[in-house]
Amino acid sequence: MIIKKTKSMCPECLSIIDAEVYEDQDKIMIKKECKEHGKFENTYWSSSEIYHIASDYDYKGEGLSNPQTSVDGLCPSNCGLCPDHESHTILGLIDVTNRCNLRCPICFANAAVSKSLYEPSYEEIRQMLRNLRGNEPVPTPAIQYAGGEPTVRKDIVELIKLANEEGFSHVQIATNGVMLAKKPKLAYELKEAGLNTVYLQFDGVTEEPYIKIRDKNLLPIKLEAIENCRKADMGIVLVPTLVKGINHDQVGKIIKFAADNIDVIRGVVFQPVSFAGRTPSEEVEEQRITVPDFEQLVQEQTDSQIKVEDFYTASSVLPISEFIESLENEPQVKFTCHPHCGAATYVFIDEDNMVPVTQFIDVDRFFNLLSNSSEDINEGGLVAKSKVVARATLELPKTISLSKTPDSLDIKNILIKVFKERSYSALGDFHHKSLLIACMHFMDPWNFDYDRVKKCVIHYAVPDGRIIPFCAMNTLYRQEIEKEFAKPFKTSEE
Repeated sequence: MIIKKTKSMCPECLSIIDAEVYEDQDKIMIKKECKEHGKFENTYWSSSEIYHIASDYDYKGEGLSNPQTSVDGLCPSNCGLCPDHESHTILGLIDVTNRCNLRCPICFANAAVSKSLYEPSYEEIRQMLRNLRGNEPVPTPAIQYAGGEPTVRKDIVELIKLANEEGFSHVQIATNGVMLAKKPKLAYELKEAGLNTVYLQFDGVTEEPYIKIRDKNLLPIKLEAIENCRKADMGIVLVPTLVKGINHDQVGKIIKFAADNIDVIRGVVFQPVSFAGRTPSEEVEEQRITVPDFEQLVQEQTDSQIKVEDFYTASSVLPISEFIESLENEPQVKFTCHPHCGAATYVFIDEDNMVPVTQFIDVDRFFNLLSNSSEDINEGGLVAKSKVVARATLELPKTISLSKTPDSLDIKNILIKVFKERSYSALGDFHHKSLLIACMHFMDPWNFDYDRVKKCVIHYAVPDGRIIPFCAMNTLYRQEIEKEFAKPFKTSEE
């Protein structure tokens, strides 16, 4: 059964071609044909049931009121962002270098391989930050420095300060942790400069995944980096790259490791590997892990403490943003990403048990309460606001099962403070007692769907002023941008 027609890419030549997403034997597949390179058929989502559940949270976003490029050709041939883009930037990324102190075979950014150095200057980075903050109606709130390896830059601490100066409320770096392990003071310096989170590459709790994926046993380095961040009171999010046959059997162990270190680890964001063009089709299908695969692995490897049904698509939280927007009467960040980009849940650690938030909060009822309250406020104006909030506060306990709530969590009072007192800082109590478990399934040329690109909320800022969706950047634009702004790479610069 055909679900939709879309645009995709030829995995060989990267040309934009017609594609169909269809349901077949309880799976969602994507098929397409390139006139030059033939037919391609690949898994889009491994469970049609979970695909359709996620589709219920498909929301249309507002996009930007000040796009940087015009609509020219087929999407994504003129990203920048253009007027057809349907979401604004929630997380901005800037590759501050393509140098790295590792040589990972699966990496898509490596100066030693490309023989050219892509490293924007301090002032170029300042301008990219300002471009992201210049988005309207909502300036980009969060920034991540990536690469390459950001910590090989001698001015990385100054760049963290710069991001804070330019108005970002959340600043993080994506890092392999090598420098954090070797230089204990670095975590303190980054923390003092205003870094909020270390997005730490972490592929497993044994040495085998690192040897296979990174060509080196990096586990001791990861553990040392985590310990140094703990001493500096620096929050960490673990970021495993998942590859079937290499570390898919460590999903539960990684979650357990995070739970055991919840004092410093705030969450785990699993990223199934994206495949570069020219990868043999049979290898893609053998190693592909989709969001439903991930959810099933979590259920199996946590002895059903965390179940498939505990995961919600990222876009499901939109009612929270709309409610805050109604209260504050100001545009807010909205998660209008595509419902099939990823999924997440929060779990609370109750002694030796992991308790997902869905087991003591009726999430759908909670979201409906927020949506209805937002509509009532918008229709009634300022006069009705206090009455709506008071009514919603009375309804709120009905969405919570106190008997199933962990003893250490006063969830009722936390939510009431958010409703009644608009104390959004109270959400900090929620986050510090919980562990985010998420999966972000970035696209590659095999499963590329321009409907997802148009809703992307994670965007790269580049030196020429453009802001480019994540999956479009890494499948189509990275090489040309690095080539345009790069200079010859010298080994001595490493």
